[in-house]
Amino acid sequence: MKDIMERARQIRLVIFDVDGVLTDGSLFLSDDGQEYKAFNSKDGHGMKMLQASGVEIAIITGRTSRVVELRMESLGIRHVFQGQLDKLPAYERLKKTLGLTDGEIAYVGDDVVDLPIMRRVGLAIAVQDAHPLVRQHAHWQTPARGGRGAAREVCELLMEGHGVLESTLQRYI
Repeated sequence: MKDIMERARQIRLVIFDVDGVLTDGSLFLSDDGQEYKAFNSKDGHGMKMLQASGVEIAIITGRTSRVVELRMESLGIRHVFQGQLDKLPAYERLKKTLGLTDGEIAYVGDDVVDLPIMRRVGLAIAVQDAHPLVRQHAHWQTPARGGRGAAREVCELLMEGHGVLESTLQRYI
């Protein structure tokens, strides 16, 4: 765990996949084509706390959905890349735009499409129910499943690595 905390200390940006990471991977489609997703409110609060601690958050997802746009807007997440079937070009653009190195970036994924980025970043994280190959290439695996608190665990890990978790939580006591 010492190695994970050292990696976490270096992170200035964390990138989350959406389906299977911020949601449980279920897609609800209505007859008129409207798409619905369920997001975990605890994950959302963790993301807000992490941003307040100075770590940037981005989203890179293969699907395109208005509900993702609305949810990220409500969380104050400015870097949202949807419709990225090949996620690597969006990653490279984001890295260049923010002036970061691979070692300053964490990525949270659940499926094989996430591996090209996960194999580059300083801290690759798999959710508990990720594909076995993804878990094999992760530096750390969340105890929780995607959409069930995994993002909150990632946020708290990063805040702990930066030495601000305890003081952040103390504000609520």
